[in-house]
This record gives sequence, structure tokens and C-alpha cells, in this order.
Amino acid sequence: MRVLMRDLFVDPLCRAEDLGLPIPPTPYGVSVCLPLWEHVIGYEEKDPAVVSKFQSGYPRFFVPPLVQGLMDLVEKECAGSGEKVLVFPREVHAQRGSDYVRKHAGVQARVLEWGPEKLGVLVFPKEVYDVARRFWRFCGELVSARQAEAAAGIGGSGSAVTFEEGEAAQRTIKERLAGITGQRPEDVFLFPSGMAANYAVHRMLTALLPGRKTVQLDFPYVDVLKLQEQFGSGAHFLPFNDEDDFERLREIVKGEPLAGIFAEVPSNPLMKCVDLRKVVEMLFVEEKDVPLIVDDTVATCVNIDAFLLADVVTTSLTKAFSGMGDVLAGCVIVNGDSPFHDDFTAFLQANADHSLWRGDAVALEVNSRDFVQRVKTMSRNSVALYEFLSEHPAVDKVYHSIADESGVYDHLQRADGGHGSLLSFVLKDRSKTPSVYDAMEFCKGPSLGTNYSLACPYTLLAHYDELEWAESCGVDRSLIRFSTGLEPEEVIIERMKRALELASA
Repeated sequence: MRVLMRDLFVDPLCRAEDLGLPIPPTPYGVSVCLPLWEHVIGYEEKDPAVVSKFQSGYPRFFVPPLVQGLMDLVEKECAGSGEKVLVFPREVHAQRGSDYVRKHAGVQARVLEWGPEKLGVLVFPKEVYDVARRFWRFCGELVSARQAEAAAGIGGSGSAVTFEEGEAAQRTIKERLAGITGQRPEDVFLFPSGMAANYAVHRMLTALLPGRKTVQLDFPYVDVLKLQEQFGSGAHFLPFNDEDDFERLREIVKGEPLAGIFAEVPSNPLMKCVDLRKVVEMLFVEEKDVPLIVDDTVATCVNIDAFLLADVVTTSLTKAFSGMGDVLAGCVIVNGDSPFHDDFTAFLQANADHSLWRGDAVALEVNSRDFVQRVKTMSRNSVALYEFLSEHPAVDKVYHSIADESGVYDHLQRADGGHGSLLSFVLKDRSKTPSVYDAMEFCKGPSLGTNYSLACPYTLLAHYDELEWAESCGVDRSLIRFSTGLEPEEVIIERMKRALELASA
């Protein structure tokens, strides 16, 4: 499929007429343009005037048109009256969906294989669609747009990719990640999304350490916490609004066996870093063997070495590793020096139902060839923007990993490492936030780490139905999250300056 590409560096998707367009503007774009504050509200309120314009959306929250087309095709062949379907990469993924639907809706769904590539199909009564879609969202084991396009016989960019080419691309990706992280390629495992990587780790922990809860440190990306709450034996959530949470963690560690402790370095969107050195020391003093799982998506493995403390590192490769915003992927890397290494790798190898579809693997391998160089440019841009915003009279607070007070970012930062592309900020006059957002001359939609700068009203998008809870955890409902791209530093700052003039007026 030939696509005329819009230059997002000079012509970002930010105008009212861009509502609903994919970001980037291809059939595989994983984000969607929400150019005005009112569009974000309309999306959350399911306003038909807004949602009807969507030609894309983040794939776990919105079924892309190519994937929906495949599901419509499969539904005609496989579903009976009053039934709907979800399509997964493999039958085992659909079976896990069936287990979820049975547990949460009390309904027995059907599972079958479809097509030459034996895609997994979950067939269920249409009245439990929302429950089934929650599993789709939380597990992240998705059929990609490229895979759906090929499976439906449309063709597309990935249809000509051979199995061997896909396998070669995956090997190259693993070697690339291993080379940067200092780990071994055989300890790198690829998944069809970052959430699928987190879901695999959670299944691994709860299978090897059954009946145990997990712990989430700090306010995390929304679905990482919900995954722990929805699956397994539940989770303890410690938002770390104050230092007392270290003592609360100590009481939990002393009081019950745990399956694992999850953290992000830094967290999204508050860019905080819990001092994981204290956590590791605490586990040693209390003589507790609890694996530590760190997500380094925001910082990237170029900037930090999370393996200095983590037993397992998860990453959304959709973000900076790809950069283009047109491939969904994730990875799990097991620390070769972890005492849990052998058990963890044995589980992941025995449950080898994870991989990237061949067309996505080839696209991701190409996209990531300049990963290191791009990250360094994004880092410089984010630090420059942080310094500008920190001194702007209209800005109340800026969140960035350079402001980490725990010292753990400095501890993990590589000798030549910088910071990720991400920062967040709030204005002194919160009432001006919608007009400032509307005026921003940057692409506006969910996701981060893209080659082009990207802004979104994060709290509204991620926590619209729980805004008071989010604010109780320190996440302002007016917070704007911003991911710096590869545009010249002076261009980013000048555009931001123009938008903020509205807040200073």
C-alpha cells in the first residue's frame, strides 16, 4: 500500500481538522491525533462527533481499522447469531482470553484456529464484549495491523516478508538489545507489545511463585498496575508520596511472601525514581528473595543500566527503540547474574508463545538501526526544554528525570548516558491549560519516544474515570505530558514559547 507521508517535523498533526488521523499518518500508526482539549474530553465521553473521526488509536485501547477488518471477516465465518470475536496471534492467547471471560463474566467462550497462520480466535456472546476487550487491553497479545492486513488478503508492506526474513530480523533485534544492555541475546525475549511483555513476566512470577501478591512502587503507567490487580493474587500499591512508604514496604516484605516488586525508572508521567538501592538492601537485610522487575521504557537502555539492580527489565519497543510510532512491540530481558535467571529463562523458553509477526520484526529492525543516536538527540532536547519550562513564569511544576532527588537515576545512568525524551508539566493557572494545549504546534496524541515531538493531556487520557484517585497520588488532572523528538532544540522551545504566551496573557 503506497502512502504519502506527511513531514511531522515541519507539519505536525495538531490542527482541528487533523482530529482522528493516525500518528504517523500511515495505516500502521499506533497513535491518533487529538488536537484540542475538547477532543480529549469527547473521546473519553465517547462523543460520536469525536470518535467517528478516528482512523486510528493506540491499539490496546482502539481496534485499528485493518485489525477490525480482519475481525469482521473472521466473525462472518466463525461466529453465530449474537456472537462476536477477537483475533489473537495464536490459539494460546485466545485461550487465556477465554479463561479471563469465564472468570470475570461467568461465560464459557469458544476458542479456535483460523487461517493458514493459525491465528487464535475467541468467540463469545456479544453482551460480554467489554469484558473480552479488557483482556485484550491488559494482556497486549495483539494481532498487529500489518499481520491483519496480510491475513485478510489485502497485501500490505509485510505480506512479502518471508518467515526466514522475520526470524533473521528478530535475531538482529535481540543482538542489538543485548549489545546495548550487556546481556546475552538468548536472554532477550520479544513480544507483540510492551504490555504483553509485562503480562508474560507477571504470568511467570505467579506461576513460579503461586498464591503470592506483587508490589508496585510509585505511580506507574496505568495498565501495569491494573494488570497486577486483575490477574494473579493481587497487588500492593505504594505511590511513594512520602518516605513512609519505605517502612510500609518493609512491613509487607516482612509480613508475607511476594511474587515480585515492580518499578519504573523513571515513572510515567511523574518522572520519579524510587531508590531501588534501598529496596535491594531491605530485601537483603530481611533475608527475602523477591525478584525486582524494572521498566526502563522512559529512560531507555541507552541512558541507564537497570540491570545493576533489576532481575528482569521490561521495555516497550514501540516507543524510542522504534521511534517511528508504526510498530507495536515489547521485550523482556533476564539479568544473566540474577539468582532467578535459570528459572525465569526456563519458563519463558518453555512458554514460547511470544514473538513478533515477521512483517513487524523487519520494520522494527529497520526503525531501530539508529536507536542510540536518536536517543541522545532526544535527551538533549528534553533537558533543554526542561530548563526552559523550569524558568517560565507561567509554569508551576516540571517533572523530569534530571530532577530526581533519590540518586538512583545517577546510580543507574551510564557514563555516556543522558535522559529520556519525556517530561511533564503543569501551569500555575490551571484554567489556561486547555488553550495552551490547543495552541501547541506539535503532534498531539498518546505514546512517547517518537522521532517527532508528541504532547497529550496524560491524566485525562489515562485516568478520566478516576481523576480524584490520580490526584490523591500526586498526578494533577491538568498535567501535560511531552515527549521531545528530533526537531532542532530551538524549534521545540520556540513553539512551546508561543503556546505558553496564552498562559502569560
